[in-house]
Amino acid sequence: MSKSSFDNARLATLAILSEVLDSHKSLAEADSDSRVQSARDRAFAMHLSYGVLRWLTALEWLSGKLLRKPLRRKDRDIQRLILIGLYQLWQDGGADHAATHATAECAKKLKKAWAVPVINAVLRRFQREKTELIRLLDQREERFAHPGWLLDSLKHDWPEHWQQIARANQQPGALWLRLNRRCDATETINDLSAAGFDVDRHVTLEDAVKVSPAAAVTRLPGFEKGRFSVQDPAAQLAAGLLDIQGHHAVLDACAAPGGKTCHILEKEPGVKLTVIDRSQSRLTQVEENMDRLQLRDTQNQRLVTADAADTNEWWDGSFFDRILLDAPCTATGVIRRHPEIKWLRSRDQVQEAVTLQAKLLQRLWSLLTPGGILLYATCSVLRLENNAQIQAFLEKQPDAHAEQLDVSWGEHQDNGRQIFPGDQEMDGFFYARLKKSH
Repeated sequence: MSKSSFDNARLATLAILSEVLDSHKSLAEADSDSRVQSARDRAFAMHLSYGVLRWLTALEWLSGKLLRKPLRRKDRDIQRLILIGLYQLWQDGGADHAATHATAECAKKLKKAWAVPVINAVLRRFQREKTELIRLLDQREERFAHPGWLLDSLKHDWPEHWQQIARANQQPGALWLRLNRRCDATETINDLSAAGFDVDRHVTLEDAVKVSPAAAVTRLPGFEKGRFSVQDPAAQLAAGLLDIQGHHAVLDACAAPGGKTCHILEKEPGVKLTVIDRSQSRLTQVEENMDRLQLRDTQNQRLVTADAADTNEWWDGSFFDRILLDAPCTATGVIRRHPEIKWLRSRDQVQEAVTLQAKLLQRLWSLLTPGGILLYATCSVLRLENNAQIQAFLEKQPDAHAEQLDVSWGEHQDNGRQIFPGDQEMDGFFYARLKKSH
């Protein structure tokens, strides 16, 4: 496809969907590869991409009911054009005629003029039969737009909540900020309001505010001055759960991009902090965030590029009073922000994550001082990565016990708290606070 063809937002959407579904890239990676010149077209292409990936199996089912015969694999670009058009007509509230015409015309630019009447016929038939088609779809599991293995896992893990989780995953998450408590919160909120944004406080977290309409963070007044950071409320819980005192030695393992790191420093700027991530480029993000928030203190902070589980590589022999293990996971709790996760994960990847989490828990526990706390966190909703993972660890580690969290959020688990996506407008998260015996 030539560079000029990317001027059309729908063709750009095709390219992004191909990068995600065929090359298994994230939406952020696919967007960074986009060659759309117009900012408006680029934004529209990402909007369409998010929408199609959010509703993929439902759109595919509708397409199958509307096509006279399946399209060939080599024409999956035409198939995806149909999905784009169906998304607009069903979920996007766009002008029916304009969406149908613009989508069909894209086939000409793909040098597949034969597909123009096919696309037109499918989309026009959907408009005529929409009520009945949606009634039929509502009786099928495709309406949840999740891969079968993930929907089965949710049913198994959360028999009373799986539909709630799946439906929450179909809704985009709002833009949440964490106010830098070293700045004047009232002034920050007033500046955002003066710039035309609605600002709402979170029901539980004092540093969390929701900003609407959502916008690029660099457009928000105060960002460059370090007055706030973008962070979901669920992620903002970590720093408080660590119960850090100013004299503590703290380890932030798997830290990038540094949201929780910076929140720790905003609460207790004088702690002795070791920050680890295996990616140098991602660790650079942590440094940039610390600099923007004016939190850098080279005397008390150590940033290390390393595999946190390979303690022989980086540990200097000093024990930690607090450890934050923001464990690598399947990220099934943040699907509403990253709908491609549904299509990029597999059962095998769940098992890989569980194995890595167990290794990190075992290795890092040995670095914790007696009486110290390790906070285990994931942005997953799968029990294998969460409650079951901690239970397996506790059975092997007699000097560890899970503290009960006396909080107003999340679902009680034997060894922690599970937040479902959408609960108190938060992402899906799991927290377990493990204390080491004296």
